[in-house]
Amino acid sequence: MTDTHLLPADIPLFPLSGVVLLPGETLPLNVFEPRYLNMVDDARRSGGCLGIIQTRPGGSSLMPMLAPIGCLGEITAFEETPDGRYLISLHGLTRFELVEERDALQPYRIAHADYSAFSDDLKDHPEPRVDRSAFLHLLMTWLQGEGLTIDRASLEAAPMSTLVNQLAMKGPFSSGERQVLLTAQTIQLRLELIEDVIASRLESRASGPLH
Repeated sequence: MTDTHLLPADIPLFPLSGVVLLPGETLPLNVFEPRYLNMVDDARRSGGCLGIIQTRPGGSSLMPMLAPIGCLGEITAFEETPDGRYLISLHGLTRFELVEERDALQPYRIAHADYSAFSDDLKDHPEPRVDRSAFLHLLMTWLQGEGLTIDRASLEAAPMSTLVNQLAMKGPFSSGERQVLLTAQTIQLRLELIEDVIASRLESRASGPLH
């Protein structure tokens, strides 16, 4: 899919805290709430797409406030478990701006999406420019300090764009940081933002506690 005109104007929303999907990446999900089981069923019958969007403080437990930007994902794998859960995989297509929510008869939320600010998501992108060895050293130092065990060989083998996007999706970032990384206009900018966060964390760790 290479044209925003072919994308659905109104999309079902899967609000999640601390979870983002980026174009070109895959997000596995374990779906168990009845309303979202219903949503997946409906999505599979009508193009297979749904929007991943973060929640933010405010609203209610059933209708939390939503971030302004999310990502449209296409269901590429589906499995139903014996206890009735759905295990699905979403492939990120393009980010969207949440324009407004629609009144819906369905138990899940539906929104009108505007993709115009992210038309480049549907194009091929050059690999970000970086001293890969220096970046991996910085990354490993940070992740080890966070108590995470990382396979350096897998980091070295991954394309830099994949590494950057997977870090944004799975790295130990706050929900707010993850949202900033989601909205970064290019992978190059996303990489630079990640470097800034890591450098700040390492500097804070080196300074030690205040007395």
